[in-house]
Amino acid sequence: MPNRRSVILGGAALASAAALWWIYETSEAMGSFEVALSDDEWRRRLTRAQFRVLRQHHTEQPYSHAFNFEKRQGTFACAGCALPLFSSDTKYDSRTGWPSFYQPLPNALGTKRDYALLIPRTEVHCRRCGGHLGHVFSDGPPPTGLRYCINGTAMLFTPLA
Repeated sequence: MPNRRSVILGGAALASAAALWWIYETSEAMGSFEVALSDDEWRRRLTRAQFRVLRQHHTEQPYSHAFNFEKRQGTFACAGCALPLFSSDTKYDSRTGWPSFYQPLPNALGTKRDYALLIPRTEVHCRRCGGHLGHVFSDGPPPTGLRYCINGTAMLFTPLA
């Protein structure tokens, strides 16, 4: 049987979580995008895994995608709209389990604050369709010092011929 203290603490925790969720959902709204589809249209266009990552902000398991191990020269693009996002020249092994890059291609990405884990992070999304790609952190290599930690499921890869 719960005591009064546990009920009060549980209620306070629930209220705090709701407040943080509201902040997350209402802060730095992403706005509209060039490619804007309904959820049904996205579901027809994407695989189930792509829809979960790009449209529902899920994260794939570390070391689960082949792009983490991709070594060929080429371009990584958004799986939602095919916008080129990263050159393989900026890909590196961050030992985190996700494809990592230190610099995106020009005019490829947008960002917003993400409070989903209760600590602020910077979410990275495709600037053309708004698809969730991953997050950017300030622990990357030179010359930028940034680590774009990207879900492989959110991307397509085109190798150089």
